[in-house]
Amino acid sequence: MKKFQRVFSIIPSLPKSLQPLVDISRNVWFAWNKEAIKLFQRLDPALWRETHHNPVLLLRSISQDRADEVAKDEGYLAQIDRVYLEFEQYVKYGAAFYSSPDKHPDFQVAYFSAEYGLTDCVPFYSGGLGVLAGDHLKSASDLRIPLVAVGLLYKKGFFSQYIDEKGLQGETYPATEVENLPISRVLDPNGVQLSIQVDFAGRATVAKIWKIDVGRVNLYLLDTDAPENNHEYRNTSEHLYGGDRDMRIRQEILLGIGGMRALEVLGIKPTVFHMNEGHASFAALERTRQLMKSGGLSFHQAKKVAITQCVFTTHTPVPAGNDRFEQHLMEKYFRNYANELGISFHDFMGLGRENPQNHAETFCMTVLALKLSCKANGVSQLHSQVSRKMWKNVWPALPLEELPINHITNGVHVPSWVSIELSTLYDRYLGSQWGEDPDVEKIWKRVDDIPDSELWRTHSRRREALVAFVRRKVREQLVRQGAHKSLVKEAGSVLDPEVLTIGFARRFATYKRGNLIFQDPDRLEKILNNEKRPVQIVFAGKAHPQDNEGKDIIRRIVNSTKEPRFKNKLVFLENYNMNIARFMVQGVDIWLNNPLRPLEACGTSGMKAAINGSLNFSILDGWWCEGYSGDNGWSIGRGEEYQEREYQDEVESGNIYNLLEHEIAPLFYERGADNVPRKWVAVMKNCLRTICPAFNSHKMLENYARSFYIPAHEKGNVLLGQGLQAGKELAYWLEKVESRWGGIRINEVSYENGRVSAVGDSVRINVEVFLNELQPEDVAVDLYHGHVDSKVNFLDNEIISLAADACIDKKNFIFSGRIPCGETGRHGFMVRILPNHENLISPYQTGMILWG
Repeated sequence: MKKFQRVFSIIPSLPKSLQPLVDISRNVWFAWNKEAIKLFQRLDPALWRETHHNPVLLLRSISQDRADEVAKDEGYLAQIDRVYLEFEQYVKYGAAFYSSPDKHPDFQVAYFSAEYGLTDCVPFYSGGLGVLAGDHLKSASDLRIPLVAVGLLYKKGFFSQYIDEKGLQGETYPATEVENLPISRVLDPNGVQLSIQVDFAGRATVAKIWKIDVGRVNLYLLDTDAPENNHEYRNTSEHLYGGDRDMRIRQEILLGIGGMRALEVLGIKPTVFHMNEGHASFAALERTRQLMKSGGLSFHQAKKVAITQCVFTTHTPVPAGNDRFEQHLMEKYFRNYANELGISFHDFMGLGRENPQNHAETFCMTVLALKLSCKANGVSQLHSQVSRKMWKNVWPALPLEELPINHITNGVHVPSWVSIELSTLYDRYLGSQWGEDPDVEKIWKRVDDIPDSELWRTHSRRREALVAFVRRKVREQLVRQGAHKSLVKEAGSVLDPEVLTIGFARRFATYKRGNLIFQDPDRLEKILNNEKRPVQIVFAGKAHPQDNEGKDIIRRIVNSTKEPRFKNKLVFLENYNMNIARFMVQGVDIWLNNPLRPLEACGTSGMKAAINGSLNFSILDGWWCEGYSGDNGWSIGRGEEYQEREYQDEVESGNIYNLLEHEIAPLFYERGADNVPRKWVAVMKNCLRTICPAFNSHKMLENYARSFYIPAHEKGNVLLGQGLQAGKELAYWLEKVESRWGGIRINEVSYENGRVSAVGDSVRINVEVFLNELQPEDVAVDLYHGHVDSKVNFLDNEIISLAADACIDKKNFIFSGRIPCGETGRHGFMVRILPNHENLISPYQTGMILWG
């Protein structure tokens, strides 16, 4: 007879004096407050590490004897009181981000992301996108930007990586015990967990709502693991980026459409909707549907209003990273939704196509977001340029430089990534505001006040901590692989805490070239084993489970670490995560990054290293194009782009070897009598002074707020006010302009002064326009002018608005203006006409433009 075991847990009965620990453990604020971390670490250091820095599980697992013991420790109780007081004050008080909160009393941002990297114990991220999203929420909390976030609750998260004895990557998917995480159910007044419904191919599917407190910000997560769902759809939110295309489209429906419905159920009324990457693009469609329902608008009218409230960030310059879905899959899941929107399925597909009339084109989530957003950005200056080239067909009538994809460079949440030792040093010499106001340049100028010896010894202690950590991890890897005892014992001598240490850790996509430094193994051996100036390298990172090329790169690196000539000089750490990243960015001397330019969108790991005084050694790609100043790290090349991959690898690997051998290692080992490399420390200080105030998530959030959030909020409020009166007027106006736009034409362009003008003169331009029953105030007539080359291509450009000067009749008008002659050379100009209305955030989003 089969026996059925019932399982239950016994947790310690925490004394009343320890109860504040429970409140602190339930808010991810603990993850970036050094005193809170020390509080839990001090409770049981070994258990803190075993629980992956999870205070909820720590408090459930600690022995009753230990709980009773610390409850009598007056020093520990005093520490609890201090931290809890700081926690309460943080959550309840603080200066508002914008100077006049009364001006925007209902301002609320809704942030949608498929992944969030918040802290070690919440495994809802795969890499840089998720960690960036987590830093976004933390800075929004610190700055008190009214923001609520939406994501999915993945019961099995992203995969855990293991490396076998042959160097092959394997994957496991350990289940997440939600009750042991800082996550809570969202309940209605009757104690029932709130939920929403989405339609999956005609079948209603329920998603329960959970919440994570991130300081002052709430992150709501949707979970389809509900007994009322059928088996096929119940596992939709089980894995991050798991399954096939069918699974992926369901996850994105759940995130975008389900996320919007969750906010509605919660009674939250955002005024701005931020889609972080294309995964969340369906949110803009659902916002359109909501406006149709509440305002009695048609789809096309509601869409025009919804666009003013939606903003979009694209993160990948690699075409494969932008989700596309075949028509049959879209028809399966969206045929009914298109009917509900009141549009044909053909028109619905056109929303996600660069060319809406191309029936063979797949539905692209990035295209959908670009079409349904008033503001869009890449995550670095170079990335915005690459993105404009990638998506130029969305706006075929616009010059490349005019495409409405701007840039807001990513940043990192400084308190989350700086080491405790270094933060203590910053407190002493920079003042207490460096963590709260990391974007203030004058604060970081004080790094010159830090004695070279103190900065160096603090950094050296972190290198020692990294080496100790690596040895422990290598030992654990070898034990799991069943290695011989002698090999396990040798793990104690891996790396040297005094040697120049390079870190290379990231997703092992092929374009990131994880094995570039192995291009010439003999040259590398010579550098690593230099008797006077040795070097060592720590590698970490995952390849996507289906990326066999990336897995092969990992295999080759792992097998290289076993070669006698590289013994104890090379290490590959399995299962790269936030904890490993923290040890590496805080402990390495050099952060190596060598992607194929321009395929690195940003690369925030280098910023994390920089705030810890680790120096970047990178291709001029992503953020490093903006961060590199010539004296704050090293560049690999000068930003060249190559046609031939083999030649590029040869040139750039040679550059790496030369710089390591002739510049970097000599500078590191050039010591004075006190064993301090003062020239190296000078570069460290240049790094801190130039990078810290410029590349942090506080500055990034301020840029989003000023350039994206506040303008979208203000314009959206105008359109939604008085029963959507202004929104309806804008929609009707756009319909009028669209109906007449095809008949507009430029009859004649004339200009004075002939074809030659002198510096100081100006050229008067007259443009006769047939407006086809539109009025002059309905359009903006611009001069697009600048220097041109021999083929009459613009080398630069400036835009001058022309004024309506004369009315020929009811349909024809003269617009005039002057081009100042400021510089010599060959100049050219073009005339363009755009729609013009005070409530348009961007005329480019209308798709209407006429060039003369």
